[in-house]
Amino acid sequence: MALEIQRYRWSALRFLIEVDGMKFTDAVKLLCEESPSFIPTQSVEREKLPFKLPERYYDCRRIRAYLNHRGISDEVITYCISHEILYESVPYHNAVFVGKDESRKARYAFLRGIYEKNGKGFKMEQTGSEKKHSFCIPPERETKRVAVYEACIDALAHMTLEEGKRDKYRLSLGGIAAPKENAQIQSERFKKPSDALEEFLKNHSEIKEIEICTIMTLQGRWAKEG
Repeated sequence: MALEIQRYRWSALRFLIEVDGMKFTDAVKLLCEESPSFIPTQSVEREKLPFKLPERYYDCRRIRAYLNHRGISDEVITYCISHEILYESVPYHNAVFVGKDESRKARYAFLRGIYEKNGKGFKMEQTGSEKKHSFCIPPERETKRVAVYEACIDALAHMTLEEGKRDKYRLSLGGIAAPKENAQIQSERFKKPSDALEEFLKNHSEIKEIEICTIMTLQGRWAKEG
């Protein structure tokens, strides 16, 4: 780059002297006041798509059968459907787990496919979802307790094991990030609390007891210790 600038100034210097008839000192002074520089191309920022819930199917027959097969009780499924945090979508009949903010506005959705191939099913967060407003099953009355889970379906499963008790909040963290086993921690994101739990506690100062219900995988142990 320096070489290119030098060539530019030499040819310009000759032009100013030989064509414009300027004195050598005046031409040098004029060129020294210029500062040719590289202007990088500005990267185009992708437009963030707004959050929108998937279209709702007229009933929940398919997802109810799927969740029953996974061991979830009808009582728990009906409770979530009645609070409008679980429904069946079209056209693929996914189970949609909805997360809401404090004003009860939907801000998050996790889609779980009910048809599996080779033991694997479709899973994704809806575009525009805010993880801090993750899926949460509300209690029936006032409480000072919250149980936290890695996934939405874990919350339903534990509620089923507890015979459908509605005595506490049941919050899904929307997945857990953890470093690889025996790896040195290099990222700050592994050191901060879950966005979902942090937001929940900010809005529920009455909470005195947190029940950790994560699976004992590396990620689950990491979340418990954090």
